[in-house]
Parts: sequence; structure tokens; C-alpha cells
Amino acid sequence: MKISFFSILFTSILFAQTDYPKNYFCPPLDIPLQLSGNFGELRPNHFHAGFDMKTLQREGINVYAVADGYVSRIKISTFGNGKTIYIDHPNGYTSVYGHLQKATDFIESVIKKTHYKEQSFEIEMYFKPNEMPVSKGQLIALSGNTGASEGPHLHFEFRDTKTEKVINPMFFGFDTFMKDAKKPIVSNLFVYPLDSKTTVNHAQRFIPINLSLQKDGTYLADKVVANGKIGFGISAYDYDDVSFNKNGVFDVNLFCNGKSIFGYQFNTYSFDEMRYINAFIDYSFYKKTQQRIQKLFMNPPFNLSIIRTDDTNGVISVLPNVNSVCRLEVSDFYGNKTTITIPISYDALSTIIEKEAVVSNYLVKASKDCFFEKDKCSVFFPAGTFYNDFNLNFDVKNNVLTVHDDTVPAHSSFTVSMESDSFSESLKEKVFIGRIEGRRVSYNATRQKENVYEAKTKTLGQFKLVLDTIPPIISMTKPIEGKTLDNQKLLQVNISDSVSGIKSYNGYLNGEWILMEYDNKTGLLTHNFSDGIVAQGNNVLKVVVVDNVGNSSIFETHFQRNQKQ
Repeated sequence: MKISFFSILFTSILFAQTDYPKNYFCPPLDIPLQLSGNFGELRPNHFHAGFDMKTLQREGINVYAVADGYVSRIKISTFGNGKTIYIDHPNGYTSVYGHLQKATDFIESVIKKTHYKEQSFEIEMYFKPNEMPVSKGQLIALSGNTGASEGPHLHFEFRDTKTEKVINPMFFGFDTFMKDAKKPIVSNLFVYPLDSKTTVNHAQRFIPINLSLQKDGTYLADKVVANGKIGFGISAYDYDDVSFNKNGVFDVNLFCNGKSIFGYQFNTYSFDEMRYINAFIDYSFYKKTQQRIQKLFMNPPFNLSIIRTDDTNGVISVLPNVNSVCRLEVSDFYGNKTTITIPISYDALSTIIEKEAVVSNYLVKASKDCFFEKDKCSVFFPAGTFYNDFNLNFDVKNNVLTVHDDTVPAHSSFTVSMESDSFSESLKEKVFIGRIEGRRVSYNATRQKENVYEAKTKTLGQFKLVLDTIPPIISMTKPIEGKTLDNQKLLQVNISDSVSGIKSYNGYLNGEWILMEYDNKTGLLTHNFSDGIVAQGNNVLKVVVVDNVGNSSIFETHFQRNQKQ
């Protein structure tokens, strides 16, 4: 591992020397820049890849190309960034604009033609440099709320065009578009005993440490008394002067007796590294409380490039007759810094707070393939599925397979298999392995061979075989049967599926395929009459929806239209 850590350190040095263009790019919006999310924020299963820019709490705000270049890619999806435009620039960077309502002019016309050519709402297109050039400040789209957006805003990124690594927009001069004179806030400091023999302040589990504000503006932590290997963790956030949103911090550095032993900076990283957030935080605590603790140690180490460390990996050995002092510095991009001093001393303390008990009957070795089987159910974990060794709770009761719970994060997929002869040959294709979360059952793509069902997943928990013979539900948002829709611009249909979920949806007017945009948040399909498919006089609408196991529903109605748009 020493080689990889030298590589990380070397990469960090190279990054610090990178000369990013400061005045090359303009803002993508012509309203004051306010953020609802910054680069590197901690999100479910990933670090945030860019800026979330506020759009006055509404859709339809003009979005502009930040520099000369060409549209290299367009992706339309019901999830993720929704409607997204990618622009490659001649200086080697790519700008990304997500959650759009629609593109404008020629770009939108190309998108619309592709929808109809492929007869699909979800599309992805790639372009050559001469096919769709744009100039700096050119209107390219209107902001929206598409994809996994939780409210109207613009998701904006910078990427290295060759490597596709995302880069903090602050390095391109975007710090000049905002003001921030506020220090980051460390709301909690935690200390962890890192082996079974260590006790910290009479506890064998992680505990919070009180902080006291000093006259010079720094903080002093209560003394940490321990007798073995320990590590620290923090809950921290940052405000700028105008947005009033809790943003992520930029740079963290932990020193022990004056030596830097662990830190990280949210500068640039690859999409392949995103899932390491689950090793970066205290994942178990997050799943139980929805609060994220950023760990200041790696035990064991993992290859996340934003981390810089020495050979201790942030693990501090508290030894007899040795007092230590740690200093924690948490900074934002503007250099505002919060400093915490942490005194540490050795003592063989008695244990008052015992280690948290874990229900388990097997040991999983993270570095080895592991296979467990019981009552015609099994799970296979390839080597490297998990970050740490852990004690696994594996059992089968009442046809429910328990594979621990979601307090242990998986970095990659593992395989769950279940065998049953309870389903007739005609029903087997309607069966899937579902993950149980209270009353909710989530779908997993399932392969079936004879009586064996197999699915890959990245989430531990309880599983069972689920039979889905219920077709999707289709209904009009407003009744249109036999009505005249001369003044209506849109046609809207609600679709839903109560078990396995929706796989595909198609709409037809008078037998001709029509574009129906799908919003998975609301279950709404929308067709715009301006597409020109609607006929004068009588029109027959047909909507076909198929769920993930092949159940389908067909809805038909008719309406009148005296003018064509």
C-alpha cells in the first residue's frame, strides 16, 4: 500500500501546481450566483460532482454556454441529471448543464428529431466538433427540475475532457462570483477506539468530545484519554455570505505533534471513486441517524485520491508515558479556517460503555471470496465487495433471507440466490428477488433458471421472492373522452406500478408514436401538441405501459381537435 499512498501524495502535489484558467469561463446564469449545493458535498453513495445553482425557485431561467466550444453529448434520462448538455471547450475542459427543462433553438430541434427517430424519451447522443458549435454566452437551454432533482435548479460541472474527472468550479474563478467570509462550522468532534483492546474515555465505542471556544477564536477539545489506537471524526459544514445553505467544507487537515497525518481536499476526482464515500464516512451511523461523520482515518486504507496521509493513515497510537497534541484545521475555499486543539494522554481506563453488540453468526473477510448457504438460499461476496472484515448475520426464516442489514456498505455488487418450486411454469417469469424495507419491497433485476432465482445487488438486508401479476395503472390527469381540446397545449397521463416498477412506456396518436416525457417523481407522462402529430377532428390516444416483469396495461381514449398546432 505504500506505493499507492505515495501516488496519492504525488497526485496531490501535481494538483496544487495545476494552472486552471481563471477568466476563461463566464457564469452559466445571468442571475446572481447562489448555491444550494457545492462541489464535494456528501450525498447518498457519491460525492457531489459540481455546483447546484439556485434558479429563483422556478424553472425556465436562461442557461448559457460558459465559453466557446461545441455540444459533444446530450443525455435525456428520467433519473440522475435528467436532461443534460455537455460542451467540450478547446482548452481541454468540458462543462455540464443538468436538470434542464429543455434546450433551445437548433439544439432542441436535434433532440426532438432523435426522440422520434429512436421512439424513446430516454436518449443519448454524441456529436463531432463541427456538428453543433456554440459561442461563449450563447443561450443553450432553460433551467428545469428533471431527473433526480428535488427542486428547480441548475446542476453545473467542469470535467477534464480526456479523463472525465470532475473538477471544483472554484478553481476556474467561480469564487469571484460569490462572497464568503464565514468560517466552517465543526458541529461535532468524535473519537473512535480502533481495535477491540482500546478504551477511550471509558468507552469501547465512538463518543463525542466537547469543544470550548477560546479567546483567539480557536477551539479546545476536552482531553482524550485512551490506551491504544484511536481515530477522529467530524461533522462539519460551511456557509457562504448569500446562500444560507449548509455547504460541504473544502479542506481538512489533521496534525499530531506538529506533523500532518491525515487530510483531504475536494479538488478533483473520478466517477470510479464516488462510492468510496461509504468508506469515507461512518456509514453505520449515517444509516441509523441520516447524519454523516467524516472520518479522519482509514482503517483499513482505501484508494480515494482526495485523501493525503502518511503511513499512519490517520490512526494515532496512544502509548504509556507519552502525551500528544492534535490540531485539526477545517477550511473553505476562501481560506476561512476553524482550528481545534485536541490534547491526548494515556491511561488504562476501566470500560463503562461497552462495544455495541452485533447479531452475527459468520465472519466475512473482505479480501477473500465468501459464500454462505442455508435452506436453498445463498449469497456470494466476491473479494473486495466490502471495505472491512465484519461479523455477518445470515439466516433464513419464513422464506425471508436475511443478509445482515444496510449498516455495512458494499463497494461492489454481490449475488443473492433463492430456490423455490412454489411457482408454476407460467408464473416464473413474474417472480423477482425483492429487498424488504418495512412494508416496501424494492425490485432487483432477477435471472431465473428452472427453480433458481438470482439477482445482483449492492445493498445488504432482507430478501424474498415476490410474485408480481398486477399490471401498471394508467389514468388521465383530467378526463378527455370525447372532449374538444382546442385550447389545450399539453396532454398528460398518470402512470404507476405498485410492485416491480415501470420499465417502459409508449404513447400513440392515431396509431403514430408520440413523444411523452416521463417524470418519475410525479409519475406523469406529458405530450406537447406542438410536436405536430395531433390531427384535426377526431384523435385516438393509446398509451402502453410495461412493468419490470412484463405485465402490461393499455389505455385508450379519444378527443376532438379543431386546430392543429
